[in-house]
Amino acid sequence: MTDKPKGWFFLVGAIVAEVTGSLSLKGALETPALYVIVVVGYTAAFALLSLVLRTGMSLGAAYGIWGACGVALTALLSLVIFGEPLTVPMGIGILVVIAGVLCVEFGAQAARSTSTEDA
Repeated sequence: MTDKPKGWFFLVGAIVAEVTGSLSLKGALETPALYVIVVVGYTAAFALLSLVLRTGMSLGAAYGIWGACGVALTALLSLVIFGEPLTVPMGIGILVVIAGVLCVEFGAQAARSTSTEDA
């Protein structure tokens, strides 16, 4: 049994926590106190991801969405916060990753609907 709204809520939290941890890792190079946020962010991300899986969301879909959104948000926020470049090939790469995750999610939905019809 899945609890979709709760799963998506936990997944958004996991993405935010992971991106916060990643951005703090870069910031901790200048301000070592930020390592506390790195540890808290990554710990929270994995804890929330485990809660996502407990709601019944498939691992492939949850991890794929988590990873793709994390990559995209980290790249965009690195541009804004740290002034890091975001080139056209990088943007295309992010879009390809997101498209791949959508394929995984749609495939998972199709598999669930097929298995429900067979039951």
